[in-house]
Amino acid sequence: MTTPMLAYGFAKRNGVVLLSLGERAVIGVREGYDPMALVEIRRAVGAPLAIEPMTAPVFDRKFSEVYAGAGLATASSADSLDLEGGLGLLLEDMPAAADLLDPQDDAPVIRLINGLIAEAVRLGASDIHIEPFEKALIVRLRIDGVLTEVLSLSPRIAAMLVSRVKVMAKLDIAEKRVPQDGRISLALGGKSLDVRVSTLPARMGERVVMRILDKDQAGLRLSDLGMSPDVLSALETAVREPHGIILVTGPTGSGKTTTLYAALAVLNDNSRNILTIEDPVEYAVHGIGQTQVNTKVGMTFAAGLRAILRQDPDVVMVGEIRDSETAQIAVQASLTGHLVLSTVHTNDAAGAVVRLRDMGVEPFLLASTLRLVIAQRLVRRLCEHCRTPEPADAATAALVGLPEGEILYRPVGCAHCGHTGYQGRIGVYEALRVDDHLRRLIGGNASEQEITEAGLDRRLGQEARNYVLAGLTTVEEALRITGQGARDGDL
Repeated sequence: MTTPMLAYGFAKRNGVVLLSLGERAVIGVREGYDPMALVEIRRAVGAPLAIEPMTAPVFDRKFSEVYAGAGLATASSADSLDLEGGLGLLLEDMPAAADLLDPQDDAPVIRLINGLIAEAVRLGASDIHIEPFEKALIVRLRIDGVLTEVLSLSPRIAAMLVSRVKVMAKLDIAEKRVPQDGRISLALGGKSLDVRVSTLPARMGERVVMRILDKDQAGLRLSDLGMSPDVLSALETAVREPHGIILVTGPTGSGKTTTLYAALAVLNDNSRNILTIEDPVEYAVHGIGQTQVNTKVGMTFAAGLRAILRQDPDVVMVGEIRDSETAQIAVQASLTGHLVLSTVHTNDAAGAVVRLRDMGVEPFLLASTLRLVIAQRLVRRLCEHCRTPEPADAATAALVGLPEGEILYRPVGCAHCGHTGYQGRIGVYEALRVDDHLRRLIGGNASEQEITEAGLDRRLGQEARNYVLAGLTTVEEALRITGQGARDGDL
């Protein structure tokens, strides 16, 4: 049985939150709360009150947890959706930053979307997928990198649901033939969120993916990312260089942007002009000039980077090096005294060197400009409450390079981790430091294997293996990021 909640508007206005209800009602109160509210609460709950004072940040966090916890249970029952009429409500204007937990706008579809986003935030999901099929409208959440189905609704409400999301994202609700991208600014209790919305025409309607961007993530420091001391030291040293190129590589969703923002935070001390060109701008950061790519009007990475270099920058971040022109300009920028940070889509650190070479960058220019290349992945972290030790069988032991019977951990599932066995993710990193020896190899057109052997102390597979041995993750998760073709004992 769940604890009943005070009305959201009353609780937020008066700075109070009902934490638990038994013989006594435990009430959390914010600094500067209205004492008269306690009289009304005492009358409403019919039990003596126990007061728990809280600082404003602690209160806001607890307030969000309590009200977001209502989630889908109270807001998304398919039976509660009024399928007849109500379309006019979908077109109501949204304020610039609507508060999801405020129930004043209680149309059924709106309640469904609000509850869905609140539940996604509560579960730590990064994306919400709304997918129309012939017999059902499926809603899935990407939690710790894995999609999980949370709702199966009547396909009749698909158009209403998509229309409401498009209104919130300020998209054209009449245009259903072409993909559209938009953004929603939201408040969840005391938490600020950005939701990036993408629509795509499909056979049975429009698919919608909403990416939840938690603004708190933009404030992460390098020390919060879980890097090994060697990699952390290499990156901190590289960002202090006056010029050169720092690259972060990895597939989509591996945390490259978070790493770049954490690196920029080291430099963002008001003594430098830091400019970025991104597609899209994911997090707004105070003190950094951020520009968004817009290919429709010719604002590509190359065009934006060329313009940025006329703005007297000290540090430049390019969201991604996708083509030869961007690569050439980035190299020229570093040669003329700028520090350039960017990403490349390659499988490992040495692959980034070869990719830039294939894009037409001269090897001698690469050798003189590259400072550091980091490759990264994210693996799911085992839930500390329910992970279970078990001896490794022969096949598993061979993969990890251990004697058979060595104790490793496997996922079980409990209430803390939503019965998945995993809770959160942890980064796996490899760092390629470009020293004099490596510079000569790159300038001499060395192969990817030669660069790897000369520049990498520990590869991604070895780092993942260490996490398995430490009980942080499983062999299956490590294999997922390193592939099945790795050497025995090196995952």
